Amino acid sequence: MSDAQQRACEALYPRYGVAVDAPLDVRALFGRDAPVVLEIGFGMGETTAAIAAARPDIDFLGVDVHWPGVGALLRRIDSTGLSNVRVLRHDAVDVVERMIAPATLAGVHIFFPDPWPKKRHHKRRLLKPPFVHALANCLVPGGYVHVATDWLPYADEILETLTAEPLLANTAERFAPRPESRPLTKFEQRGMARGHEVRDVVFRRSAA
Repeated sequence: MSDAQQRACEALYPRYGVAVDAPLDVRALFGRDAPVVLEIGFGMGETTAAIAAARPDIDFLGVDVHWPGVGALLRRIDSTGLSNVRVLRHDAVDVVERMIAPATLAGVHIFFPDPWPKKRHHKRRLLKPPFVHALANCLVPGGYVHVATDWLPYADEILETLTAEPLLANTAERFAPRPESRPLTKFEQRGMARGHEVRDVVFRRSAA
């Protein structure tokens, strides 16, 4: 972690960070009644900050466990004056299963989750059926889950897992075109330059 990221964590987390608490009162957290999107694994926060700046009518809760990325996102929030982003350094599975009430979220973003490419590590992948069901349960009717990955075997697994969740319906026949709302990150651009193909998966919560 850089010195600047360390200083940001110390000075800014008390202002923009979220305490681990259950259940989480998102309206009190942002001080208004607005749609809330959860982003899991925001990396260095580049995409989170860009989307939040473009959609000031939506509140964004970023969850990650790595302090360098937390510090980087905190710096972006503070330097750009974003009032619609909060940061929670905690395990995403615990956040979804224990802290967020059913029918709370307008959307979930999971961009480039760790693919754990070795077969013996596949059990560590985030998007397993129980967690996908927990995510779907947190969505309001019509709320969405948007996943992007450049690891094609994992993309197929994600598509299969979300398709099997009865609370969710695919918005495309298989993979979705990249929504304009998801900006290209430097990580993604480097991957594309190396010939990596990116897949977007977008599912919505059924009204029932």
